[in-house]
Amino acid sequence: MDDRVASAIAHWGPRFTTNGVTVHDFQRVTRGLENWADWCSAWSKVAAEHEGLGRDALAAERLLSAGQHLSRAAVYYHFAKFVFVDDLDQMREAHGRAVACLNDALPHLSPAGRRVEIDFEGTTLPGVLRLPAGPGPHPVVLMLSGLDSTKEELRSTEETFLDRGLATFSVDGPGQGEAEYDLPIRGDWSLPGKAILDALAAEPDIDENRIAVWGVSLGGYYAPRVAAAVGDRVKACVALAGPYNFGDCWDGLPLLTRQTFQVRSGAGSQEEAHAIASTLNMDGSAEAISAPLLIVFGRKDRLIPWQHAERLAATAGGDTELLMLEEGNHGCADLAPWHRPYTADWVADRLR
Repeated sequence: MDDRVASAIAHWGPRFTTNGVTVHDFQRVTRGLENWADWCSAWSKVAAEHEGLGRDALAAERLLSAGQHLSRAAVYYHFAKFVFVDDLDQMREAHGRAVACLNDALPHLSPAGRRVEIDFEGTTLPGVLRLPAGPGPHPVVLMLSGLDSTKEELRSTEETFLDRGLATFSVDGPGQGEAEYDLPIRGDWSLPGKAILDALAAEPDIDENRIAVWGVSLGGYYAPRVAAAVGDRVKACVALAGPYNFGDCWDGLPLLTRQTFQVRSGAGSQEEAHAIASTLNMDGSAEAISAPLLIVFGRKDRLIPWQHAERLAATAGGDTELLMLEEGNHGCADLAPWHRPYTADWVADRLR
């Protein structure tokens, strides 16, 4: 196989299977995949099989099964497009199928989800709101994705919070998911963060005084930037595998990651992309974080050096805890039982 296929498998294999791809499907798609040009179509083909199961279940009014099949199909379509920036038309087609499958699954998830669109800078930031069982208003966890993740990928993480009585709101911000076509990646998340929090505060089933923010990868940078910008509007913050300064990581990033960042930042060259990456920097912001902060990191992260976690822990202004997993990869998907339940418990304790 070519280097980019090998890189995708090596860097992200555990993430796929932790976030909704069956081990068998991961093996059968990647086993014979040799050329990166075939990545998107190979994953889309298997995604279509799961979508077909979901459409059949919908037609037969087996609604729980329909929600399960269609939300799984959305994850497969998402992984078809996640860093596939060589053919933007093909990428966007797979992305459209991911969004359509998740939208059709939402009413049939347990608990159900609802699409929310937030007006922002002439376009919208689309998100998925899910409420736990019982009467509201509920505490809520704002969930922020990274460079190559979107709201379609977050079902399994949402469940850990929902099981503990917390609502979840997974949103596509600038440079992410549905918003990536209109809004480039940005280092300053104060404006999108405030817009999202305002939208959550307007939801009658949400307790605006009990909001936490969680983020993974670049979302693990965005989450503390939001916490720094909004003060006590956020009661807890979780930064999973986020950089302190993304520009400092640039030379060690996989080619696929650098190419994807260039496209989603709107940069005209790799040099310009590197300069934009350097604006994703916690200097001057970390000290303003007043909410309790949990930093989760893997010592064997091959994208973001573990020293970035220690730097954030040392400079954050509030009560901070660092959970360093010695065998953890980027995002610690290989060790999900060692951090996801703990994270959800930690957040629930601070929002009660």
